[in-house]
Amino acid sequence: MGARAAALLLLLRACGLLWASTVDHDYGGVPIWIDRLLGEPSVLSLRGRMDRGYQAAEDLDCPEECDCPVQWPSALYCDQRGLDSPPASLPPGTQYLFLQDNNISSLATHTFSNATQIRWLFLDRNRLLSPGLAASTLANLTQLENLFMNHNQLSEVPLGLPQGLKQLRLAHNLIARIPPGALQDLPQLSLLLLQGNRLKSLGEAAFRGLSSVVLLDLSHNLLEEFPKHLPPSVQQLYLSHNAVRSLSRDSLRGFHSLRYLRLSHNRLHSPALPPAALNLSSLVELDLSYNQLTSTPVVPTSLLHLYLEANLIHEFNVSSFCRTVGPMDYSHLRILRLDGNKMGPHQLPPDWSMCLRVLHHLYI
Repeated sequence: MGARAAALLLLLRACGLLWASTVDHDYGGVPIWIDRLLGEPSVLSLRGRMDRGYQAAEDLDCPEECDCPVQWPSALYCDQRGLDSPPASLPPGTQYLFLQDNNISSLATHTFSNATQIRWLFLDRNRLLSPGLAASTLANLTQLENLFMNHNQLSEVPLGLPQGLKQLRLAHNLIARIPPGALQDLPQLSLLLLQGNRLKSLGEAAFRGLSSVVLLDLSHNLLEEFPKHLPPSVQQLYLSHNAVRSLSRDSLRGFHSLRYLRLSHNRLHSPALPPAALNLSSLVELDLSYNQLTSTPVVPTSLLHLYLEANLIHEFNVSSFCRTVGPMDYSHLRILRLDGNKMGPHQLPPDWSMCLRVLHHLYI
């Protein structure tokens, strides 16, 4: 690299153009990528705030119970104020509204009538109840893209969600039901967090119409069966900490984009896993740890990471990883965890290393 190019690279770094995105971990457990060049706010509400006593002249409509930073004129910070309801009058230019860590239990239908340009709405850690949330309250927010309602007391997925929604975070509520049609008209929704709720079963229409969901988190619920009729677009499916006992040979049929599947801390046992149940060529990572498996399951040869620790496995079958073994036929596994089972290294069959010839890490 020449001196001129090196100087340009140094300048770009100094200006932050190479590192325009940073990551914050929100309370739903999935990171948020913040594009600083677009001026997206940090999830951490204290970052970027300023002295309350220094307000711009045009911020005279800032509600008394909130902060309106000059450097972020479209952001309104009303978090951690002990509020029972949002401010009565919201500035019409508000695009980022922070209301987390309050005591809000309901939202009146007119709550956002004066601020219909809201794109990010944070309502984490309040006391929201489903009866206190009318369908029309959120439907008027036609620009809303990211809705945070983690750690509330909702008993069902809200109705009347705006069609432009891209992220819906409902983790750690009391949700036991997804009303038919609640998620139907959300063609742009790519991330749906429902972990830490009370879902025991999912109806056929629960996810109907979701065509863009990439990440679906249903972990820490009460599901006893592998859910059917999931969005076929999903790439990351998290079902850990449920009570799933089995998979059928068709459970993953049609999921041509699925790359990460987590089924740890369930009740899976080997007879309830047909050989074709997990043989999905798109899978990159499969987590079956902390179940009741007694033998290694059949997995695709293209799989890279397989976690089987803390089961009851005492039988290692090379055919689980390789249908045949030859110069061009081998497993692509890089990481295999078998620790915490009922077998040791001396029980591995002689030809295991030929099948798992590119393995980097084996824990047993």
